Amino acid sequence: MLSLNVNGVNHRVDVEPEMPLLWVIREQIGLTGTKFGCGIAQCGACTVHVNGEPVRSCSFPVSNAVNQKITTIEGLTSDSSHPVQMAWKALDVPQCGYCQSGQILAAVSLLKRIPKPTDKDIDEAMTNICRCGSYQRMRAAIHMAAGTGKGIGSIIHFAGSGVANAKTGIPTDLDIDH
Repeated sequence: MLSLNVNGVNHRVDVEPEMPLLWVIREQIGLTGTKFGCGIAQCGACTVHVNGEPVRSCSFPVSNAVNQKITTIEGLTSDSSHPVQMAWKALDVPQCGYCQSGQILAAVSLLKRIPKPTDKDIDEAMTNICRCGSYQRMRAAIHMAAGTGKGIGSIIHFAGSGVANAKTGIPTDLDIDH
């Protein structure tokens, strides 16, 4: 039996130590927000935080997560009130949404390391793959969550009514439907 702390809750799981953390989270613990994409740690759909650092859980042995603090998308906030989640919603970032839990956790990690990132910082840090190509909206949402004021300028999509709740200091009365 292995002991895991996932989203602040202790779990005991009876699995092989080399089993990927992704499958323990999804199949043993029942949290399905973390997605399987490639199985070789390339796409990032499986990103979770282990002790605050992003980890591609599809290739991360569960034994490496014992006695560590694991955070999935479900544990980021209980009500989707994290600034990154709010910016994602305000700018309607996802299309299909499949990769978004990993994208959001990657963005949260970036903002912990670099609170006011440049476009270059974002491009270098956000290595997760999005088959829908939502990269411009992701960049804008990261700027919005960071409060850099660049969230509106680099967006190519209308920011819906949720923009007022993103708490970024960006005026909501701007005409950004361009």
